[in-house]
Amino acid sequence: MTAEDDDLPSLRQRLINWLFTPLYLWLLFSTVTGYLAAVNLSNKPYDLVLQERAKLLASRYSQIRSADEADLARLFPEAEGEFLFALYDSHGQRLAGNGHLPSPRPADFRATASTLRDTQIAQHKLRLLTLRAPGPDGDLLLVQAAESVQARLALGRSILGNIVIPQFIFILIAGVAVWIGLKKGLAPLERLRRQVANRSRDDLSPLEEALAPLEARPLIREVNALIERLKGLMESQRRFIADAAHQLRTPFAGLRAQAELARREEASAPVKAALERICAGTQRCSRLVTQLLTLARNEPEARLQAPLVLLDLGRIAEEAASHWAPEALRHDIDLGLEEEGGQLRVKGDEASLRDLIDNLIDNAIHYTPAGGHVTVRVGHDGGAWLKVEDDGPGIPPEQRGRVFERFHRIPGSGQPGSGLGLAIVREVVARHGADLELSDASAGQGALFTVRFPHHGSRRRTAGSA
Repeated sequence: MTAEDDDLPSLRQRLINWLFTPLYLWLLFSTVTGYLAAVNLSNKPYDLVLQERAKLLASRYSQIRSADEADLARLFPEAEGEFLFALYDSHGQRLAGNGHLPSPRPADFRATASTLRDTQIAQHKLRLLTLRAPGPDGDLLLVQAAESVQARLALGRSILGNIVIPQFIFILIAGVAVWIGLKKGLAPLERLRRQVANRSRDDLSPLEEALAPLEARPLIREVNALIERLKGLMESQRRFIADAAHQLRTPFAGLRAQAELARREEASAPVKAALERICAGTQRCSRLVTQLLTLARNEPEARLQAPLVLLDLGRIAEEAASHWAPEALRHDIDLGLEEEGGQLRVKGDEASLRDLIDNLIDNAIHYTPAGGHVTVRVGHDGGAWLKVEDDGPGIPPEQRGRVFERFHRIPGSGQPGSGLGLAIVREVVARHGADLELSDASAGQGALFTVRFPHHGSRRRTAGSA
């Protein structure tokens, strides 16, 4: 998976984005429109009251023909300190007033309808009304009335709160409902994901369509079809390797036999040397063919053909150690077997377990110098275990994750081999559901391979048992 793939949002994230983005945009839109509506609604009643007050001022002044500011201000005791007014005659002369308001504009004297505008005096925002009204002796009065906008703003905020807060609560509830719905709706896909994640690497059985939602079932069917094609390709590859290796065994065996016969005959030194190289090469080729056959026998598709039965791991390890003893002596290596006094029951395939032990011992002998030690141990601590330890150069920590790959060789080892032995070990371990661990030897130098098998009734031998 690339870094670009990591940046792609999940299905849940995409659904949340598509569902919540319109909700957030709707909340923003409703807030703006609600604010404008609240301002308009709060202005209308206050503007009507302001207009009625201006008309009452003009009427009062016309009735008494003269009045001072205090007399006119007493008309509105509840607005004391917040209501300002000024009266002008048609020539622009101020007749009365209780505060300093902006001077009327020339257009105000010509206007036939009242005008409303926002203004500011000494950092105080006011709502200013200009109105023409009949005055005494048929003259016209120009009335200016103004009041603070604080009450209007408070009303607007109250209206806005009544509009936005319920919507916000609704969106919050809708968001929780959407989140729960997505979690419940995607639960089958999550269960399917866990099922696939928990599978062993060799499990190529089809996925269950019933575990997926209806919309995902076509995808599951296509994945199952891909698995079937993959199984077919893997089976074809396994058969090809097995058939090719099988066909190569006889020619290589014949070539080696002829080379051995020729080496026994009298010949010049160059010919003898060439025959030695031919014998060594055919031996390596024969070993490679044998390991290819062993690997093909232990691959996942072939495993299904051989049932697992209860076996004695100690007996198999003893037979393998006895088989490899001559090879260890030829390399001047002390090969030992340490077995706890118990019958180590494991459920497995005997041929595969023998391949496992053979390749571990073979690997240890190849990398252990002359005069070294290779020890095979078997025992149990709830489940049977097998350990193969050597005092060779060991395996660097940075290489331990790769030594089980096919055809991988440790750089600079200088040892012949095909790089398939530990790959076979890994396949056998996976088949038996065991755990494989590679660490340093107990003496601090060398390698220690530990295989732990699942518990299958390991028990000790009694004194009289065979």
